[in-house]
Amino acid sequence: MQIRFDGERVIVTGAGHGIGRGIARDFAALGAEVLALDVNAAGLAETKEGAAGSMTTATLDVTDPAAVRETVAGFGAASVLVHSAGGVRGQVGRPLEEITPEDWDAIVDVNMKGAFLMAQAVAPSMKAKARGRIVTISSGAGIGVSLTGIQAYAAAKAGEIGLTRQLAHELGPFGITVNSIAPGFVRSNPTTERQWDSYGADGQAKLVQGIFLRRTGTVEDISNMTLFLASSRAGWITGQVIQVNGGRA
Repeated sequence: MQIRFDGERVIVTGAGHGIGRGIARDFAALGAEVLALDVNAAGLAETKEGAAGSMTTATLDVTDPAAVRETVAGFGAASVLVHSAGGVRGQVGRPLEEITPEDWDAIVDVNMKGAFLMAQAVAPSMKAKARGRIVTISSGAGIGVSLTGIQAYAAAKAGEIGLTRQLAHELGPFGITVNSIAPGFVRSNPTTERQWDSYGADGQAKLVQGIFLRRTGTVEDISNMTLFLASSRAGWITGQVIQVNGGRA
């Protein structure tokens, strides 16, 4: 039996490109009423243009508490939240002593604070219905180290994983599951394409050889796991960090 989300309201952050875009489109195609959120209005327009099904878009800075509360309340009671907003905010790996507090906050806020604020906003309605699904898109950098060498990104993703586990503990008695997906290397947006290109042919071959399945990931790989965790079939799975990375030693 195919997984469906008919009649369910689903919120996806970071939906203006890459993994978030694919997840938002897939939920809509499977019957959900989707609210796709991002700071990039042009990216959201492109996401909606390629979507099949019901999708509303709204620009949102997930680090703005008042804006988060207003946006979530305006959409109505969501049964699923996927927090995919994050990334490295255009930064590259630099020595620790060159990192400013502003550099640090820009990454930590959108990845970790954003996850906190979004979960906080949807929790009351999920509690009232005694059911909900929260999925955070973290990273292998939050479990091991960042391939880019960006300290704030590794720390933020580790924090996002910690938040996921704590919320699973807190919200479980209300029928709400909270899980995280830690993708491996997925070429999904301009940032990851630049990272891929920076490795050169030898570096690319080495990276792929270190993956059991001998390929990099796709948006579909991450979306498929997200859809499963958001479905009724994953009703007894919570507090978990699922590494979707093709296998790593």
